[in-house]
Amino acid sequence: MAMSLAAHQFGADPIAHPLELRETLRQMLAVLEDERHALAGLDVDAIMGCAVGKDMLCERLDGAAAELVDAECRGMLDAARRLNEANRRVRNLIAANVAQRLDAMTGQPALYRAHAAPARISRAR
Repeated sequence: MAMSLAAHQFGADPIAHPLELRETLRQMLAVLEDERHALAGLDVDAIMGCAVGKDMLCERLDGAAAELVDAECRGMLDAARRLNEANRRVRNLIAANVAQRLDAMTGQPALYRAHAAPARISRAR
């Protein structure tokens, strides 16, 4: 998580130079890589730390002017997009696995699905 802490050192100043944009993108790639490792190890604290780091870096990138994006930055943006998508898929697989295990334990899958109709628990009469 050292990379996300380094992102905080920049403060709220807008990105004004391509070198700053490249450094911020490198930090984003490092945080996404850290997140991949945290997901693989099911390290909840590290996953949450990565989420905070990504949020800070996204705020920083929001202020970057489009004309600062050169070929190198486009390559890093593409790599970050792919890493983020891969991490999203892993998060979804983990969530689906947890939901499946909860369903198996309870025997009532509707209890744990966000868009399912409300489940009714029958009582013996």
